[in-house]
Amino acid sequence: MALWPVTFINGEGFLPCFWNFDQACLPFVRSGTFWGPFNESMPNATEHTRWIREEAQRLGFSYVGISRAEFMEEEARRLEAWLNKGMHGQMGYMANHFDKRTDPRKLAPGARSVISLMYNYYSEDGQQDPEAPRIAKYAYGKDYHFVLKHKLKSLLHFIEERIGQVHGRVFVDSAPVLERDWARRSGLGWMGKNTLLIHPRAGSYYFLAELICDLELAYDAPIKDYCGACRRCIDACPTEAISPEGYILDGSKCISYFTIELKEAIPEEYKGKFENWMFGCDICQEVCPWNRFSRPHSEPEFEPKPALLAKTRQEWEEITEEVFRELFRKSAVKRTKYEGLKRNIAFLKKGGHEHE
Repeated sequence: MALWPVTFINGEGFLPCFWNFDQACLPFVRSGTFWGPFNESMPNATEHTRWIREEAQRLGFSYVGISRAEFMEEEARRLEAWLNKGMHGQMGYMANHFDKRTDPRKLAPGARSVISLMYNYYSEDGQQDPEAPRIAKYAYGKDYHFVLKHKLKSLLHFIEERIGQVHGRVFVDSAPVLERDWARRSGLGWMGKNTLLIHPRAGSYYFLAELICDLELAYDAPIKDYCGACRRCIDACPTEAISPEGYILDGSKCISYFTIELKEAIPEEYKGKFENWMFGCDICQEVCPWNRFSRPHSEPEFEPKPALLAKTRQEWEEITEEVFRELFRKSAVKRTKYEGLKRNIAFLKKGGHEHE
């Protein structure tokens, strides 16, 4: 039973009473010689939004933005053009469920709001051997899918307990959701020339997550693009995956694609161009001036195992499947599997490129 304290004004002062949602028992305001019905829209969308933001921050999310759930016309055109040019490579799933990917109401029927959340994963720790094959920072700790989905479910439970029956779904990079576009629409940042979401006070080392629900909320607005004339990410990308003017990423040329998504042999033409990345790549984030605002995360689940940071180049090259399973239990690195990681390491060795 959800009881809400409400205060009404009558001719003699304040009259405290309660609003019982579950039994639809509406209180009345005394006015003169009759009782008039109370406005059913209270508590309103602004109050609900405040509660959601406060709970999300309590759960560890750094920033929260909210957009109206609707068809994404501009994004749909851009996605279609990107797919038609084959920039998704062998990521066939990117072409699936186009209608759901561009309209959250088809993914979550009855949806009114898309709640976008950012969770920090930046770490100042690094691999100790400068010649060791490198792993992207997001994969240092426990798989973010598990960590964030648990927090999102807690947030949805809070909404149901505090506000009443709400139909919603949670997403962490695991469904046809254009997460960066929704985060941009909700004012959490702008889409950088490297196509990552950049927050003006925190940079881009953040996981994005969404809660799509049928609750009407107070909506945020996009902010302007602050990349300006900077082209550091474009110039730094060793495989030229970022278009000359930025804002378009050819996924089929990205080091992250080759080391994680590609299941066959890595094309020989990229030999010596990986700058020693064996899983993912942070180059375009490392050179981005906005990441000078990055601060270390405070999530214990994302702390790297000491053994991961301590491994030498030789130890990586000689890694066994048993060590792989132990080191990457509940890790995002499991996505590439043991055979995939060995392939990546062998490709780096063949290219003879040492980390600079």
